[in-house]
Amino acid sequence: MVGLARSVAAAAFLLWMTTLGLAADRVIVILDASGSMWAQIDGKPKLEIARESLRAALQSIPTDREIGFMAYGHREKAGCEDIELIVPPQAGSAGAISTAADSLKFLGKTPLTAAVKQAAEALKYTEDRATVVLITDGLETCGGDPCALGKELKAAGIDFTADVVGFGLTAEEGKQVACLAENTGGKYIQASDEKALQDALAETVAAPAPEPAPAPQPAPEPAPEPAKPEFNFTPTVVLAEGGDPLTDGNAWEIYKAMADGTRGDSVATEYGAYKGNLEPGDYIVVARIGEAKTEQKIKIEAGQVYKPLFTLNAGTLIIHPRPSEGADVADGAAVVIAYPGADMPATYYGDTKVVLPAGDEKVTVTIGQGVATETIPLAAGRVIDKDIIVGVGHVVANAYYTAGGDKADGSGIGFKVLKAKKKIDGTREEVTYAYGPDSKFDLPPDDYVMVATVDLAVVEQPFSVKVGEHQDMKIAMNAGVLAITAPGTSKIEIFEARKDINGNRKSLGYAYDEKYQAALPAGDYVVVSEKSDNSRKEGTVTVKAGERAELTVQ
Repeated sequence: MVGLARSVAAAAFLLWMTTLGLAADRVIVILDASGSMWAQIDGKPKLEIARESLRAALQSIPTDREIGFMAYGHREKAGCEDIELIVPPQAGSAGAISTAADSLKFLGKTPLTAAVKQAAEALKYTEDRATVVLITDGLETCGGDPCALGKELKAAGIDFTADVVGFGLTAEEGKQVACLAENTGGKYIQASDEKALQDALAETVAAPAPEPAPAPQPAPEPAPEPAKPEFNFTPTVVLAEGGDPLTDGNAWEIYKAMADGTRGDSVATEYGAYKGNLEPGDYIVVARIGEAKTEQKIKIEAGQVYKPLFTLNAGTLIIHPRPSEGADVADGAAVVIAYPGADMPATYYGDTKVVLPAGDEKVTVTIGQGVATETIPLAAGRVIDKDIIVGVGHVVANAYYTAGGDKADGSGIGFKVLKAKKKIDGTREEVTYAYGPDSKFDLPPDDYVMVATVDLAVVEQPFSVKVGEHQDMKIAMNAGVLAITAPGTSKIEIFEARKDINGNRKSLGYAYDEKYQAALPAGDYVVVSEKSDNSRKEGTVTVKAGERAELTVQ
């Protein structure tokens, strides 16, 4: 009879999981943020194609589907450990993922094997159904074996699948990563251009979650014994004294009780309006929802029915993070809540709704470089719905070779934001930085200096930020492009034409190659080529703003 009761409880739990959608797979999207993503397809950088295609795919995902986002190669140029889970798997994460992708820097190597392994572990692939979607434009560069990993994850996982999108890979290169998908029962899709990438992401990221397997039907119960209740344990949990019982979103953790009153082996984890049968003995039962929990020691005796009441002494906090009064909620905003009794603050993103222990909740919201902190008193059983205004303005920065001229678009573009007010030593405090065209910044109100860099050209432009203001900064670099060819040379170096008082010229940049192209401020320059036998030749050139200059040094 006890075994049958356990079977019924297990079947009920599986049916509940299926109804709520928890049996559907959780997904982590991995984006290749290596330096090769600056390469162009049809005149457009691959990284921009990937960002736009991912954003489009995410718009069609149901808000209750749990999606996470990971990237590699976005923080350093040469590190094989540069892998980061930026957005943990969660419902309603589309905006946070798009924001994270837009802010990535594309710099480093391609540790795709290690990234897929970390994503699988983050999804707890040995416990639950899990899917990883890898978008890569290159092959493994950190010694990993994607084919072997695919076999390992499939063997160890509950129901693990890796889909791989080869963006711009040749057919031969695709074979070297397709095995990762094939060995896990996933798909490998070759995407050679923007339309193909959009279709691939629609088939993988935006594809509907697979229907869960039908819940097994419990074996028919024999006729109950006379006078024996159907269930001997039917607990109830409320947020506050006198409150309505919770029947959705709450969990029950049941442990054997040790002789000293501590928790022993786990017996079961149940959800919602739980009714069950426990064998006679001592138990510790934990009721929880969100960040709130309480526990009781329960002694079960044969023939008795137990209906304990658990009071969480908790309330519900709803936070809407906004950059300014009246602005839309910032989906990428980080909401950190330090609640009473917490060992570590909990972090959420965008609109946040969470049950917390009653007391003073310290809420810190970060949008870009803006931070706002409020302490919110929360009483048991109460619901507090609150906007938190961070107070930032939004800036989009672009560099142009000349005012009204062509927009700079390439790998050598960078922007650095400094405080306008100088420190006592004459330097300025660095606030933040970004790379590439359309660099985005959310900044508190203040006076700043934007330092724009295009290859060897650097320009400073002061600006001010007001709360709620949107600025489109178009920075004129007064620069042109110099393309140098030096056949047979081993090094090309560019110098200022003007010599200093000691007769020396200032070196501006160099390349160990026969060709070198860079943006430079308008002016006169000397180019020196050096061969392997140390012989040197010079050439002079004038770079004009907004124009391309070509020089051959032989």
